Amino acid sequence: MAKRGGFPGGMGMPGNMGNLMKQAQKMQRQMEENQRALEEQEFTATAGGGAVEVSVSGKREITKVKLAEEVVDPDDIEMLEDLIVAATNEALRKVEEATAATMSKLTGGLGGLGGGFPF
Repeated sequence: MAKRGGFPGGMGMPGNMGNLMKQAQKMQRQMEENQRALEEQEFTATAGGGAVEVSVSGKREITKVKLAEEVVDPDDIEMLEDLIVAATNEALRKVEEATAATMSKLTGGLGGLGGGFPF
């Protein structure tokens, strides 16, 4: 008489668990590919009406700082520093937004953690 319960095939994974593992591995590969693509992108932001421009890579490394000549005032260094900080922070926010958008495309179909599972 056949034994009921347990996993079919002895030590193997049940079909649904095997499919779930394959889906998880596929999602992991997609996440890695998307991360590499994001790291290759450049995000640029300006401050002071375009007087300061900062570019940041997807790896969150500053790649370029461009200053308009008129913003370089030796008597007002603080303003220039503030504009550089503002442009840098905005460029970093753009990286974060792109990362979040990419991740939500991958995880959007999950319906939340545990969603759709029968337990």
